[in-house]
Amino acid sequence: MNVSLSVWLLTVAALCVLVGVDFFIGRKPHDVSIKEAGIWTVVWVVLACLFGVGLLIFSGGKPAGEFFAGFITEKSLSVDNLFVFVLIMAKFAVPSQYQQRVLMVGVVLALVLRAGFIAAGAAIISTFSWVFYLFGAFLIWTAWKLVQDARKEEHEEEYQENKLLKMVERRFGVADRYHGTKLWIEENGKRVMTPMLVVMLAIGSTDVLFALDSIPAIYGLTEDPYIVFTANAFALMGLRQLYFLIGGLLKRLVHLSYGLSIILGFIGVKLVLHALHESGVHVPQISIPFSLGFIVLVLAVTTFTSLRATRKQEERVS
Repeated sequence: MNVSLSVWLLTVAALCVLVGVDFFIGRKPHDVSIKEAGIWTVVWVVLACLFGVGLLIFSGGKPAGEFFAGFITEKSLSVDNLFVFVLIMAKFAVPSQYQQRVLMVGVVLALVLRAGFIAAGAAIISTFSWVFYLFGAFLIWTAWKLVQDARKEEHEEEYQENKLLKMVERRFGVADRYHGTKLWIEENGKRVMTPMLVVMLAIGSTDVLFALDSIPAIYGLTEDPYIVFTANAFALMGLRQLYFLIGGLLKRLVHLSYGLSIILGFIGVKLVLHALHESGVHVPQISIPFSLGFIVLVLAVTTFTSLRATRKQEERVS
């Protein structure tokens, strides 16, 4: 796609307006109900679908197919990320009425950071075609690691703060309790962070690690930075509502890691085949319609087998 600067600016402005509306509606701290989360989850999915249809009308089937494949992949990866968000909320004992504010700011921070990753990825790809080999190998390794982690009998059930977050805490200090939605307070004549700001930074910085596999994954489906950015934006902006909607169901998706490993491995192979093709080697190319169908099928089967396995487990316990 040949996207002009004006279209880029219009898209970013529209996304900022949507984020602003979302922030305005959820500005008052409150417990998010299933109904509220469900309505806004549907709203974000519908907006993403409308954007994809717009691409279909104005740019053709290929960009639209790439967007939907990227959006579904990023959405499925973000669901897996929710497991970590649950652990972060528990680690910092975030009051339920403040959780939606934490996620809102954390997701916006994550989107800004990912934009940098996307720009860097586009620059690297345009300069070094061999990077597809690197991306492909990394995704295949990540897929194998996901399988290994899923097969472990014991899982780490507590969030461990990263070194950057610990360094920030030591530098500025942290208050011993929450002070509403305030991010900074005066304590003993010193300006210190509140736990609210710390947990927001934890959500945002953790997503940087998630981007290490999600960005190469979507570049395996499309090389268009515009589609990469918009697919990531729509997948992330509905993440807050999805957290409250399926938070209680996350533990039931016991096979999700296996499904994601298959998807990442598939995209990794697709990237390697694409790199070989670009190098002049005659190898089969995996089309976007096939990729989209494969991703949807894997997620559907994974969800079905997960719910079936948890139901059987509950029946044995009862």
